[in-house]
Amino acid sequence: MVFDVRQLPLSRKKGFSKAAFKAALGSAGIDYVHLPVFGCPRPIRDRYKIDGDWKRYEKAFDHYLEGQSESVSELARIARRTSGCLVCFEADYTLCHRSLVARAVALAGGPRVIHLSPKAERADLASPIAA
Repeated sequence: MVFDVRQLPLSRKKGFSKAAFKAALGSAGIDYVHLPVFGCPRPIRDRYKIDGDWKRYEKAFDHYLEGQSESVSELARIARRTSGCLVCFEADYTLCHRSLVARAVALAGGPRVIHLSPKAERADLASPIAA
């Protein structure tokens, strides 16, 4: 299952907007779920565009996620029952809010986080180890 955590699943990149992406995944037998609650709120995104301060961004987004505890817990429950992948547009997971969502889900009882890249898989050292 692919969990799209973009607030607005639009893209100029062909095939990456919500409808086209969902159709392509569906044709491969992969379920698609858009979870806009996990998108980064515009004020946080806009401030990061101006100051480029990732630590400040992380703190603000983590604070936002604290207010979404019910949604985080629900995603943790779903993630324990199925193989899942969080998707956003940012290629570098170290500078993407999906890493923060994944970590919050893991801390809420979801599975251990593994980051995928074209070159390797990397365990998220800050996420809890699955039992």
